[in-house]
Amino acid sequence: MEHTLASISHSLDNGFEQPNIPRESQRSKERVTTLTRVLAEAMGAFILMFCICAIIAITQLMGGQVGLLEYAATSALTVVVVIFSIGAISGAHVNPSITFAFATLGQFPWSQVPLYIIAQIMGSTLATYVGSLVYGIKSELMITRPLQGSTTAFWVELIATFIIMFLASSLEYQSKYVSSNFRTFLLIIATGIASKVGHLSGFIVGTAIGLAVLISGHVQTLPMPISGGSMNPARSLGPAIVSWKFGDVWIYLIAPTVGAVGGALLFRALRLQHHPCCSDSSPNTTRLRQPLH
Repeated sequence: MEHTLASISHSLDNGFEQPNIPRESQRSKERVTTLTRVLAEAMGAFILMFCICAIIAITQLMGGQVGLLEYAATSALTVVVVIFSIGAISGAHVNPSITFAFATLGQFPWSQVPLYIIAQIMGSTLATYVGSLVYGIKSELMITRPLQGSTTAFWVELIATFIIMFLASSLEYQSKYVSSNFRTFLLIIATGIASKVGHLSGFIVGTAIGLAVLISGHVQTLPMPISGGSMNPARSLGPAIVSWKFGDVWIYLIAPTVGAVGGALLFRALRLQHHPCCSDSSPNTTRLRQPLH
């Protein structure tokens, strides 16, 4: 039966002209799918930025008693929430630098890069505006500033994003071990990202985000900030647009992007030089196979 259906399908494909309706239907479906992904990215960026607004507002209300550790924990948990919410839909980039890094490595179509980035920035901008209204705080408080100097902030942002993307590339590589047919975009978060290597991937990336925030520092409301802990152009652009202050925003556009691309490229270089150990050398690779390059 299956052979007969396959033969009929093959004959139709080769002997008759295909109608335009199925093709148009397919294109329409692709447009809907792209729109769904873009909306998911906007929603993810909104959730991320709104939670950042919340922790900043709480810091103000408590007279600065909320410290860097609490901010890092909030960022990490928000990343986990976003990953498990929209990861299966859009990949949960919610970070222009991650989207750009994926495209640079050929893991994301360039045609969708502008759509993703616009959605991420719009989500962050809207969240900043809504957050300032809900919590009654000035949008300027959410701006990331290099209070320890532009040079220090630039390198801290670059290195922090480098670490995040290096981890994300590792998770994506491991997902290829699991199954060559089960491939998915990395799930990210404002910076957040992860691949579906397992149910713990979201927590792994969330932990990485928290670590990155700890080494880069928070906004001016917390003691000894370094760069503001952005690692995400959309996170910094949202408050800058609402406040219409773009003084040091270039740091948060260039440094995370360079760091993300650098982290992915370095992992790829290490992967190309990788010679796998025996199959039973690790409990995580017992039943895994060498991926195709």
